[in-house]
Amino acid sequence: MTIDWAGLRRIIADHRSYILTTHIRPDCDAIGSTLALSHILRQLGKETVCLTDFEVPPNLKFLDPSGEIHRLGHPRTEEWRASADALVVLDTSAWAQLGDMADFLRDFPRTKIVLDHHVSQDDLGTQFFKDTQAEATGRIVAELARELEVPLDPVSAKLLLAALATDTGWFRFNSVRADTFSLGARLVSAGVRPDELYRDLYENERLGRFRLAGRAMHRAETELDGRLIHTYLIHDDFAETGAIASDSEDIVNTTLTVSGTQFAVILVEHTPGRFKVSFRSRCHVDCSRLAAEFGGGGHKAAAGATVLGSLKDARAKVLDAVRKSLQQ
Repeated sequence: MTIDWAGLRRIIADHRSYILTTHIRPDCDAIGSTLALSHILRQLGKETVCLTDFEVPPNLKFLDPSGEIHRLGHPRTEEWRASADALVVLDTSAWAQLGDMADFLRDFPRTKIVLDHHVSQDDLGTQFFKDTQAEATGRIVAELARELEVPLDPVSAKLLLAALATDTGWFRFNSVRADTFSLGARLVSAGVRPDELYRDLYENERLGRFRLAGRAMHRAETELDGRLIHTYLIHDDFAETGAIASDSEDIVNTTLTVSGTQFAVILVEHTPGRFKVSFRSRCHVDCSRLAAEFGGGGHKAAAGATVLGSLKDARAKVLDAVRKSLQQ
């Protein structure tokens, strides 16, 4: 899909105040894109508020040092709803990923748009501005800044490089192309320090996350001649290791470092009987299609869904679907 930049520019020109939101269990693309767009719109004299159904994870608070992201239920929520001219959803096109912001989106009576790069899409009742070839939603926000003739500064550049670098696995995924590095160069030229960003992202680990990852690694199993690797975390693991929900992010990517693996799956029980399933592929299997079987979505190489039930039943359903896809 290509973005109607002229249409998006008109929307921004015609609206003064915005609520910006993104998906639950946020990553750097979600947070970075949302805060960067807020910063860019404010440079145009617009009013913005970032309102989500999550608390910013401790490991990503460095992206929001002043606490610009507010949680739904904030005392001013209704005031913001009443005064905003437009609502922008970033980095998701799925109802299930919005948490309680889904109802907020349904009830919002004025202009609603989505900026996203994921292939899968629900009918959110919005105007969609999507580029499924974009490496990250941060790419779309960076291009929007160029369309609006807003120069990138060190603040927006840091947020957008965090989005771009993490959604490309620090420039190692197959979504990376020559233009990815061109955008990276633009962001570095705007004043962001990649070495400082890397330290903030990867060299401030919590002990609880280490212990949680250890449990997932210990439980990892391979099959189909080593092509498939899968593991799981249960609800009690978080309390027992001192971990928090966001500490499970990216563990699935680590499992793909095992030699010979082509597809990885992790089931994470954040609440009893409710498993977040993450799929990762470096073969012919399309993760987004697999995730869609369970009501989820994402990209060909990375996607996710939610599965209800016991660990035994959830693993059986998910792994049966994965085995079938790998054997085709």
